[in-house]
Amino acid sequence: MLFTAKGAVNWRVKDLMFFEGSEKKVEVVVAENAPSLRSLGQPFWEKMVATCNATILSNISNDKCDAYLLSESSLFVWEHHFVMLTCGTTTLVESVKTFMDIFEKDQILSVIFQRKNEYQSHLQKSSFAEDISSLQKRMSGVAYQLGNLDTHHNYIYHLDKPYVPDDNDYTYELLMYHIQGPVANYLRSEGQDAQTIRTLMNFEDILPGFEINDFVFEPFGYSMNALKDGFYATMHITPQEESSYVSFETNLDLTPTNCEIFNKLISILQPSSFDIISFNGIPNVDAKNHLLMNQIEEPLSCGYTMRFYEYMQTQENPLRAHKLK
Repeated sequence: MLFTAKGAVNWRVKDLMFFEGSEKKVEVVVAENAPSLRSLGQPFWEKMVATCNATILSNISNDKCDAYLLSESSLFVWEHHFVMLTCGTTTLVESVKTFMDIFEKDQILSVIFQRKNEYQSHLQKSSFAEDISSLQKRMSGVAYQLGNLDTHHNYIYHLDKPYVPDDNDYTYELLMYHIQGPVANYLRSEGQDAQTIRTLMNFEDILPGFEINDFVFEPFGYSMNALKDGFYATMHITPQEESSYVSFETNLDLTPTNCEIFNKLISILQPSSFDIISFNGIPNVDAKNHLLMNQIEEPLSCGYTMRFYEYMQTQENPLRAHKLK
């Protein structure tokens, strides 16, 4: 089997190997009286990851968190919550159901499930509507679509249950499309190595003091997890020219100390367009070569305020958020 950015080759577009980089994501918080998630051990997480057709490649840990690098993206586990991202044609919803089956309903405080628009959505094994229909059998939730179907958009489904996140509970996602320039060209070349990619991404500057675990896929593609205390960062690169996609995510507060992280990554990778998604944070981006096409702020009943920003190099019609019925 051939492998490319984070998984098996599953399609060809104009004789280029195509891989769906856009992630599905879930974050779950359990109660303090629930078992420690870290105590479940790697065998449990291996089983859970396998249910969505992914595998654990390697891991790093510190006193606060276990970070697993997957064949399709990443998994981060703290004592009472976890974040899991998967790409390709994985069925993340199956992993979510596997996890929920071992806990009592009152032990699960928050569930947030997300899906980005895909390049080739018809190749996916399930749609967002099918995913939430499956989840509705286990929980009562609310679904939203941020953005329009004919351009970038994000689906979110969350447990409709009161929850009060910590004051410092932030998440920022930078999602870049059609990367360009010398770094993008290197990422599409043969014979890349992890240290060169770390240097090109300037991780030493933007993530000082973080322990980094990364992997370069064949013939190309890159994944990275980083940990420092309870903070994490993760980056996944699918560099194929006609369907390139890069995601970077962190729970660092990006204002004010770390506000330049997104600006530096955008400058390095020169995407033709990018989205920013944040929970309980307002990102500070100096997008000199991009226009802000859409800005949405959506208070969620699960206690977070979700913000969605879309930037493009060309003018598009403004977008709106609407609640899915």
